[in-house]
Amino acid sequence: MKNSFDIAVFDGDGIGPEITRPTIDILGKLAAQSTYELSFTDCPAGAAYYAKTGESLPKASMDVARESDAILLSAMGLPSVRYDDGTEISPQIEIRKALTLFAGVRPVRIFPGQRTPLNMPEGREVDFVLIRESTEGLFYSQGSGEVTQDEARETLLITRDISEKLFKFAFKLAGDRKSKGVGPGRVTCVDKANVFRAFAFFREIFDGIAKDFPDLVADHAYVDATALWMVQKPWDFDVLVTENMFGDILSDLGAGLMGGLGVAPSADIGLDNAVFQPCHGSAPDIAGMGKANPMAMILSGAMMLEWLGTKHNNAAMMKDGTRLRKAVEDVIAHGDGLTPDLGGTGSTSSIGLAIIKELAV
Repeated sequence: MKNSFDIAVFDGDGIGPEITRPTIDILGKLAAQSTYELSFTDCPAGAAYYAKTGESLPKASMDVARESDAILLSAMGLPSVRYDDGTEISPQIEIRKALTLFAGVRPVRIFPGQRTPLNMPEGREVDFVLIRESTEGLFYSQGSGEVTQDEARETLLITRDISEKLFKFAFKLAGDRKSKGVGPGRVTCVDKANVFRAFAFFREIFDGIAKDFPDLVADHAYVDATALWMVQKPWDFDVLVTENMFGDILSDLGAGLMGGLGVAPSADIGLDNAVFQPCHGSAPDIAGMGKANPMAMILSGAMMLEWLGTKHNNAAMMKDGTRLRKAVEDVIAHGDGLTPDLGGTGSTSSIGLAIIKELAV
């Protein structure tokens, strides 16, 4: 069993460094009281770094990320800093593609005491996972689409190789959730197979992989209907799996159900590497003001502990990942001192301290 782990840290742009500090502090305190060790290495990258150097993702940073046990990546990008073609600086997408992090994991969970715009029926619980393919789809031609005076074209790519890996990951996750008593063991393929041949191909691969998991339920839904049902009956979902752009949109809808992007964590996972980062952007308009909500970043850190613990059979890490998630949920449920995005007057640092208090570390 492995007990020592190297973590590559990209502290990002805008509010990125502000939400990274309490996350690293909390993770360090948890490790210090347990049987595992975490070593953090700073990796420069991002829009501000590009503005200074003309380079958005240095080779040295990418090398550290590739050799690390996990990557903790904060909010990246600045609207005011762009490539010559007008697109924003997005090292996080470059990392996903370079390390083939095909499974974008976006948990959507509404627990007692959490703010939500939904009118939740009594006895209903929302706890599902959206899995977004993260390396191809409509993001495939990022920065290389064809644009003329009269038209623009982007290429959508779906490959059998990546899709098979993606669907196997989704079914295994649904099986793990079912074994823990979370969810019925159902995977829903979200596509637009009624219009696009590429998505009919996507669905065909899904159905083929589903045959290898006879103890789980496999079904389908069109993406537009899924958006409707995420509002009307999100408690019916277990694991959803979809293409890159569809997942990008639906994951923000899921964050809205939870009360906002400030409480929405994520992971991008491949066969060997994984990145853990908040779903939200760098919010440069509030950078340096102490108003940023660090919960999504901290919850992403909890996901990192659970992933590392599962991968390396380290029960202490799995336990701490669960403890950390529960501590964040308890702080939200108490409702005291929350940051402005959640209707409070608390600060980035006060939220970190409140979570530490819940953990008693």
